[in-house]
Amino acid sequence: MTRLAVLSDIHGNLPALQAVLADVERRTGRQGVQMITLGDHLSGPLWPEETAALLRQQTDWIQIAGNHERQLLDFDPVRRGPSDCYAHACMSAESRDWLSGLPASHWLTPEVLLCHGTPDSDLTYWLETVDATIPDKLRPATETEIRERLGQVTAGLVLCGHTHIARTVPLPGGPLIVNPGSVGLPAYTDDHPIPHRVATGSPEARYALITGTADGWQVEQIRLPYDFEPAARQADRNNRPDWAQALRTGTL
Repeated sequence: MTRLAVLSDIHGNLPALQAVLADVERRTGRQGVQMITLGDHLSGPLWPEETAALLRQQTDWIQIAGNHERQLLDFDPVRRGPSDCYAHACMSAESRDWLSGLPASHWLTPEVLLCHGTPDSDLTYWLETVDATIPDKLRPATETEIRERLGQVTAGLVLCGHTHIARTVPLPGGPLIVNPGSVGLPAYTDDHPIPHRVATGSPEARYALITGTADGWQVEQIRLPYDFEPAARQADRNNRPDWAQALRTGTL
C-alpha cells in the first residue's frame, strides 16, 4: 500500500509546518509514508530561513520548487514584492544552494506527477480560473479548462499546489488531480494575470493524505487547527498586517 503525505505552500510558516508534521506522525506513525512538498516553501514575512533549515534536513522527502523558489533565486528587488524581499534577505547560502537543487516537477512513479501550478507552468492556476467578469475574480475551473492545462501529460495521479485551495478533481478517464491547499497561508492577493484575491475563510493549516489501494487512490483533505497567533504576531512585527489578518482569519 502506497501512502503519501502531500504538503504545499508553506510560505515560511514554521509553526504550521511543525503542527502538520506532528499530525502526520499521529495519524500514520510516518511508517511507509512518502513525504512530499510542492513548492513555495519560504516566501513571506515569517521564518523563511528556519523553515528552510528544517526542510533541508529531510533527505528522504520528495520536494519540488514553486514560482517563489524561482523568484528568490532569480532575484530582482525592483520586480519582487515584500514577501520575496524579506525571504531573500533572510536566506543563508546553504538555503540558496538547497533551493537551486529543487526540480520544477517530478515523476514519483510513471503514474504519479508532482508539479506546482500545472505541468507546464508554475504560475498558472490549474483547478481555479481568474475571471475578470465576476465580482470575486476567481471561480472553479471548468473540465475543459482543466484538461487544456493538463496538456499531453498522461498520469493516474497529479499533485499540484499554488492556489492554496484544497481540491480533489477526478477527471473522467483520468487523471485524479489533487491540490492539498496551503500549509502556511490561508489567504492572499495576487496581480497575475489580473488583481484578485484568494481566501479560504478559515485559519487552519491544510495538507492531504493519499493512499493507493487496489480500488484506486483514496484522498483525505485535512484541515488542521494549530496555534496561528505566533505567526500572526510575527507578521505584525514585520509590518505585514495583511498577512496577520490572513493567518488569524483566512480572510483579507
